[in-house]
Amino acid sequence: MLLATTTINALEISIGLLGGLALFLYGMHKMSDGLKAAAGEGMKLLLARLTNNRFAAALTGAAVTAVIQSSSVTTVLVVGFVSAGLMSLQQSVGVIMGSNIGTTITAQIIAFKVTKYAWLMVAAGFASWSFSRSSTLRDYGAMLLGLGLLFLGMDQMSVATYPLRSYEPFIDLMGRMDNPLLAILLGAAFTALVQSSSATTGIVILLASQGVLSLEAGIALAIGANIGTCFTAVISSFGKSADARRAAIVHVLFNVIGALLWFFLIGYLADIARAISPSFADLEGTARLAAETPRQIANANTFFNVANTLLLIWFTGPIANLAIRLIPERPPQEVKQIEPKYLAPEYLQTPALALDRVRLELGHMSSLVVEMLRLAPRAVLHGTAYELRALANLDDDVDLLHAAILNYLGKLQRQELTADDAGQLQTHIITANYLENCGDLIETNLVTQGNRRIALRIKVPQTKAETEFERAVLEAMESLVKAIGSGDQELAADIIARRPHIDRLADDVGDLLAAELAMGGEGNEDSLQAFRIQADLLGVMKRLYHNTRRIAELLLDKSE
Repeated sequence: MLLATTTINALEISIGLLGGLALFLYGMHKMSDGLKAAAGEGMKLLLARLTNNRFAAALTGAAVTAVIQSSSVTTVLVVGFVSAGLMSLQQSVGVIMGSNIGTTITAQIIAFKVTKYAWLMVAAGFASWSFSRSSTLRDYGAMLLGLGLLFLGMDQMSVATYPLRSYEPFIDLMGRMDNPLLAILLGAAFTALVQSSSATTGIVILLASQGVLSLEAGIALAIGANIGTCFTAVISSFGKSADARRAAIVHVLFNVIGALLWFFLIGYLADIARAISPSFADLEGTARLAAETPRQIANANTFFNVANTLLLIWFTGPIANLAIRLIPERPPQEVKQIEPKYLAPEYLQTPALALDRVRLELGHMSSLVVEMLRLAPRAVLHGTAYELRALANLDDDVDLLHAAILNYLGKLQRQELTADDAGQLQTHIITANYLENCGDLIETNLVTQGNRRIALRIKVPQTKAETEFERAVLEAMESLVKAIGSGDQELAADIIARRPHIDRLADDVGDLLAAELAMGGEGNEDSLQAFRIQADLLGVMKRLYHNTRRIAELLLDKSE
């Protein structure tokens, strides 16, 4: 019996702690998914409309990360915008700085002891998520359900670790956390392991609420968590572009510089936290420590990240230049096979952003189809075998992007999608299929006819009417590339409105070809073969415009 009072059940505590941590992480994931579904389009607009104002960039990073609750994921998202040319590396520095502020929201929520409302949150959130007909209410229900599960996980970890508050070896270990270097390293290591600075800070607040962790130690652990959260972004940047690796390095530089700035000032930071946090002077000893320290740690964490941003935001240029010096551009290598530009797997966790990346990739794919259409008439009617092979190779690239897009959308379908996201996903699939069909039409029909022309050694004339018709179809498809890239509904409507004009041009060409055949082609095998090639070119061009118009109609249907 004496032994039972001086020892603890390590297995029982470990199971309770790990189970509570799992519930905490799942709750945070669920809460984040709900918020991302409700505000995914807003996050995309926030990032896409960034100005050159560094403060606007920082506020954007804070707002987006407050929803995603992962500064490392925000960093990965920003990389895509830098790679697409929508944001400069210097702009991304401001966003990354602001992302650290966004991650403090969870710590602030946890510090308010609302665990007793956890089951109410779970019940209300589940009811809204499961039974509401409104997609918005379902999203916010999922967010509330996740928040409740987060608090239940915290409560479970609190119950599991309660025996440790009187266990001497553990108290001694917590006493060593007053060594700031050890605490920072431990916080960084644990955060790299669980890949969530919010989870680390939550556990730190939990230990503080048990009265076994001092404010100074909690601050040092939270600072270490900021460094550890860079691990995910650094790992994800391996093998990526120089911009991707630079953005990850910016995240590391910002957090390491911030830690160095405050390393010798943790005591002052603790004094500031005490000054701006509620005090419980009527309590004493461990009870007072348990009552005051959680809120102080949360406030210190927020103050630390806001202060770092305000101090370093004036140096976005030098930090970006340092990242460029640390990660120089690699020598250009010959690209043997085309690759998708925008389909990064990190976006799959945020469907609204992932769908936007697919839209950009569809623009990339449609630009290849436009290049095929630009080259096809001349290559078919007058080109060499080499030019025809180059045209066929372009279709191989179109097929590769088509497969990559469908594979990416297949993975995205496994995520929880809103009705709007699911509809947009289907629109992207149909659009990709139409574009792939355009490439196949050119390769299967026109390249084949071009090779027949070379084999038969015949000359095929090209009239002014044909040239005008082909130019009209090309211009329609060029407008489609812009409409896909920008989502311009007026441009899509204009493509559809061109139908009477293009149909008239096609009829004129058909009448002209028939008249030429009737006038001098009967009995002339070369003239007959030339007519077949021209007629086939006319038919393919009409079908290419049909596909172009159908995609434009899809763009309009999506907006409606």
